Amino acid sequence: MMPAPIPMPKPKPPPKAISSPSSPSTPSNLALLRTLLHTSRDISLFEPPPRAVLLRSRICSAARKAALLALLFEELLREPQLADALPRSAVLCLREILVVLGRLRALMESCSSWMSRVRLALQLESAANDFHEVTHDLSTLLDIFPLSELELGDDVRDLVGLLRGQCRRSSASADPEDERLRSEILGVISDMEREIAPDYATLEGLFERLGLRDAGSCREEIERLEVEIRDRVYPKKTAAMVALLGLIRYGKCLLFGASTPRRYRTEEEGNAGSGAFEAAIPVDFRCPISLDLMKDPVIVTSGQTYDRESIGNWIASGHATCPKTGQVLSNSELVPNKALKNIISRWCHQHNVPFETADAQVPADPGSVSVNKAALEAARMTALFLVRELAASPSGDSANRIVHELRQLAKVNAVAALLNLSILSANKKRIMQAAGGLDGVVHVLRSGATWQAKENAAATLLSLSSYHVLYRKKVARDPRVAEGLVELVRSGPSSSKRDGLVTMLNLAGERDNIARLVEGGVVEAALEAAGVPDMAEIAVAVVAAVAKRGGAPAVAANEGAIGKLAGIMRLGTDQAKESAAAALVSVCRHGGGDAVAELATTSGIEWVIWNLMGSGSVRGRRKAASLGRICRRWAVSQEEDVGPASTLDSISVETTVPTAAIT
Repeated sequence: MMPAPIPMPKPKPPPKAISSPSSPSTPSNLALLRTLLHTSRDISLFEPPPRAVLLRSRICSAARKAALLALLFEELLREPQLADALPRSAVLCLREILVVLGRLRALMESCSSWMSRVRLALQLESAANDFHEVTHDLSTLLDIFPLSELELGDDVRDLVGLLRGQCRRSSASADPEDERLRSEILGVISDMEREIAPDYATLEGLFERLGLRDAGSCREEIERLEVEIRDRVYPKKTAAMVALLGLIRYGKCLLFGASTPRRYRTEEEGNAGSGAFEAAIPVDFRCPISLDLMKDPVIVTSGQTYDRESIGNWIASGHATCPKTGQVLSNSELVPNKALKNIISRWCHQHNVPFETADAQVPADPGSVSVNKAALEAARMTALFLVRELAASPSGDSANRIVHELRQLAKVNAVAALLNLSILSANKKRIMQAAGGLDGVVHVLRSGATWQAKENAAATLLSLSSYHVLYRKKVARDPRVAEGLVELVRSGPSSSKRDGLVTMLNLAGERDNIARLVEGGVVEAALEAAGVPDMAEIAVAVVAAVAKRGGAPAVAANEGAIGKLAGIMRLGTDQAKESAAAALVSVCRHGGGDAVAELATTSGIEWVIWNLMGSGSVRGRRKAASLGRICRRWAVSQEEDVGPASTLDSISVETTVPTAAIT
């Protein structure tokens, strides 16, 4: 049914000017009305793309409302006297309407362009409510708009009345057709959980209604879902999104063939029985300090894993060494060991052992266990389908495509399995000694098709190299490792960047590895990452570790490195300041006289060093004192050429830093 035609305003005599001493000036009113007209026309012309199958009626309804608003703004702009005479209450309403229109346009674009289709299905109720709230706010503003104070024709008043009525009829509930589609999607996921494969007709109808009509649209949907899962844009439903990703992959292969090899991320879950017996806690799941089950495992710079509470108390009590190895900790950075935490959680679930996570800020999805099973079943069904297709394929090209897709699917699952296996100490030796085991992980780090696969490979290398110094050297011996980590840090998403930096830091713990890390570009990548606030602490720790073990000349040779480290000493977190000071001490001692001169002549460096000496940690004050002495010696050597020594000469190390801290 075609919508009713929009009534157009009739010609009328020029309005009488309405004087208002509090009205804004004409140029301000005209600019506001022109912006409102442009925004409302922009919204009214918005055509939801074919991929926007959900909330389409809401988007079209919003466009029609904007068209009616545009007629009002056109009428107000038609007569300059009317714009000049707008009362203050009307101007305030118009400004608020502009804000509401901005929210409406952003919501329409988000639902039609940015979100994946299946994610929008999961967020259907909240998205429909967002449209309702924006419409309700517009209705409220139209109700208080002082229409009676303006000389407008009856037809314009009728338009505003029509718009008010449409806004009042808005509902917070999703449209029935959208709700049916959402229920059908969740129903297919539920069937897959029970190992019931959806038939061809069901998938064809579902994909048709989702607008997934060819392999290209499926690839686009998969890519959007991968990004949303990786960035945790909807953390409460991440497990459901993983299951839906598996469904889209399976449907793409079933309906459109293996035309495009893509990877699917699943977690390999063991098939241990679900008996209710009390199982002995594996030694690798116990904290080396408390010997209790780790609830929040974290990795320290020595590569060892402890429970956060236990190692936190150890460091807070003044210890600066690894409790298990005795190795001096280069910093107090605690990196969450998410892979081990997931394994412990699954083990506890399988053996009915209570497990409460420490990071409960994101409530768990009640259906995560069953949905993860659905994701695993989706991957299994995809693999079985491809194997059957391979057996029946007469064409060499077709067979090659299917084999390639199977290899990619198997490669991701294999890396995920290796990551899980590498957490256990008994398995690390087996993986390192297996023919091609390490090489396969490194290959995925360099050539993986998704950032998630590369991130898993980096985490596996971290786990393997943390076990023994010989493994650490063997991992770093392959030049592809440094190159892969550098790519991860420079181009990957946030979670991948952090995993790459932590692995760099672990490998930099061995002096024999430094030359390969420097040659692979680790110093440049870490210095670039140091400019990102969330990455600064771990990135500067990498630079400090490299500089301490022989890489100081490489750091000094990097253009801008001295200034960047000095800037972090000025504005970074306490941990970042401490690591930056440690890096600068190594660079000044082993990087040549030019590095010392550059630091000593850096603007404001005296204040930066003084501040760290007065407020830093024991290690930070010690490093700052060393920097102060280095700069004073340089100033004395330059005294004959440039005059009196720097004000650093007046810093009293003995009165600022405890004697024990500088011995």
